[in-house]
Amino acid sequence: MDALTRAARWKEAGRILAVRLDNLGDVLMTTPALRALRESVPGRHITLLTSASGAAAVPFVPEVDAAIVASGAPWMPGVDSPPDRLIETAQLLRERRFDAAVIFTVYSQSALPAAMLCWLAGIPLRLAHCRENPYQLLTDWIEDPEPQELLRHEVRRQLDLVAAVGASCDDRRLSFRLRDEDKAHARALLRGEGIDPERPYVVIHPGASAPSRRYPEEHFAAVVKRVLGFAAGGQVFRVLFTGDESERALVDTIRSLAGNCLPSLAGRLSLGELAAVIDSAAVLIANNTGPVHLAAAVGTPVVDIYALTNPQHAPWKVAHRVLYEDVPCRFCYRSVCPQGHHNCLRLLDPQRVAEAARELLELGAEQSSVPLPAISAGKHDLF
Repeated sequence: MDALTRAARWKEAGRILAVRLDNLGDVLMTTPALRALRESVPGRHITLLTSASGAAAVPFVPEVDAAIVASGAPWMPGVDSPPDRLIETAQLLRERRFDAAVIFTVYSQSALPAAMLCWLAGIPLRLAHCRENPYQLLTDWIEDPEPQELLRHEVRRQLDLVAAVGASCDDRRLSFRLRDEDKAHARALLRGEGIDPERPYVVIHPGASAPSRRYPEEHFAAVVKRVLGFAAGGQVFRVLFTGDESERALVDTIRSLAGNCLPSLAGRLSLGELAAVIDSAAVLIANNTGPVHLAAAVGTPVVDIYALTNPQHAPWKVAHRVLYEDVPCRFCYRSVCPQGHHNCLRLLDPQRVAEAARELLELGAEQSSVPLPAISAGKHDLF
């Protein structure tokens, strides 16, 4: 089928199911593609089939009209559900009478299980990247060139996918709409911790869902000690910790190692409040995890402590420094270091992290980035 015929068929699709079964950061990196789908056809309705973590972002993403939490997707990590659950999900999707489905995946994932689900749901148009011939499971598919031919930033990958059916947009920023009530509550919490939200402060978010993406606690403490001495324009920068409830103990350990009674909002912020706290910060220092993409969405500069597990998820269209220690085992795509040493993070000198933060604080809004190492698979489009 030629591109014009394909685009014409998709122009008739008013109700689209967008499938993105990963976490918060992955959903945020898909928002430019969702915007392209929405803006290409006036009045188009988009429902996101996603994880519980991804669904939490939907109230803040105006490109999405509704969300369905996929509780029965056994091809995703951490999902253990009976076959009946998957059948129930297919029936629910059939009842919604979608015109089309777009399945968003990273290149290490197969789109075919989700394609089967959408086929069972009777969704007539189904689009995804795919390596092998999907036959009837996908009506439209783009042969996946990654990683053998090139690597793209995750945002670019998904924009290229929807462009294949005629969807594009000029605004390619990540989407996250802050709410006034979240900003007001965040300001109150900051003041309660002795931080003036109108004066510069640095947010440290030391957690990450995968152990392979966590900078060591003692290294974070060393970074904090250095950042505490920073000043610019006659103002000393305060330091604030954030994290979810499960990361409260991690934050407390780093605070103790830093030897300073530093303010913490770990376990006390909703997603909207976390975004508001990051929005008014001068810089975020974090592992490569969801809050990095929140910062990119609200325009806050980021020091991204980047485990070399996947090169495609750097901050998008925001001033940043991507820091890593190059290792032979880079781009392993593992949640736990297969070598047992975590050298891509452990060997990263805290002084480099602190200096990167200083540079961004001094540069202010000036865009800046440090590229990842050259990728042996060939050309890449990551930034």
